[in-house]
Amino acid sequence: MKTLTFAPALVGAVAFSGVAAAQVAVFATNPQGSLGYRTGIAVAKTVTAKADGITGRPQPMGGSTTYIPIVNRGEVGFGFSNGMETLYAYKGTGTFKGRAQPNLRMIGRMFPLRTGIATVADFGARSIHDLKKLKGKRITSKYTSLSIIETFIEGALANGNANYSMFKQVPVSGFAKGIFALGEGKTDISWISLGSGAGRKVNTQLRGRGGFVYLDMDVSPAAKARFSKIMPAAKIVLEKNTKMPGITKPTHIVEIDYVLFTHKGMDNETAYKVTKALATNKAHLAKSMGAFNRLNPATFAEPNMAPYHPGALKAIKELGLKMGS
Repeated sequence: MKTLTFAPALVGAVAFSGVAAAQVAVFATNPQGSLGYRTGIAVAKTVTAKADGITGRPQPMGGSTTYIPIVNRGEVGFGFSNGMETLYAYKGTGTFKGRAQPNLRMIGRMFPLRTGIATVADFGARSIHDLKKLKGKRITSKYTSLSIIETFIEGALANGNANYSMFKQVPVSGFAKGIFALGEGKTDISWISLGSGAGRKVNTQLRGRGGFVYLDMDVSPAAKARFSKIMPAAKIVLEKNTKMPGITKPTHIVEIDYVLFTHKGMDNETAYKVTKALATNKAHLAKSMGAFNRLNPATFAEPNMAPYHPGALKAIKELGLKMGS
């Protein structure tokens, strides 16, 4: 295998083309401790084990808002994000308004990401409508390296007929920072990915206060309509696993696709091998990360936030997978 030199300015990222791309695949992820980073580790392990001749390497960076443009420029091979941010980035709308990333190309769905708005258990809030009782409390905001999270929070607040103006806003630099802020007592309300390492740490930090709890979302038609107006690429689902931190009883939280993308300059063979390895090795992925138990190989190619890479399309057609319209 060739030795690759990483440019310091890209914090370990490197452009891949030709022979190098066929040997090393770098996956940009959110910071260490995040669900995104754990996803990158699982994917890199599976690619290394199952994609002939390719070594996968996770590369933690500031957050997807930061690294999506880097992937778009072809300076990193692959990246992960939620479906809504990926769509915004490709089209240049929402949190990427005026900053379209037209070179993004889809690989496929990793799993449906479950996440939600959470608070400290001893406040007594359990429903999204209990937010009104927390008026004046501190809530995370801004998320400079993953700005889409503020949109997620806005959608959840709207579901409960609440809004940011009801709370003291605490700007944070990234998703993991926002989660850790809850455990460190810097905020009272935050957004946490279900089963994330950061969430587990925070739950332990808050054990003297009962841990954290996800607020049960309202599934009435009117409440769902308010949510969907802000979060069109997400849905509200019932999470029943009470072994998960923050789930003390069956609770309605948010589900949105977590997807893998590359750029149009990625060579076809690498994109093909990566796609095939991930679409056909659910068990191997799940050994590294439980969220991959929710991966459905049959719907791997359903998300359509951006065009699929030609190499990915080759694997998808070869495997007979259904594509989204």
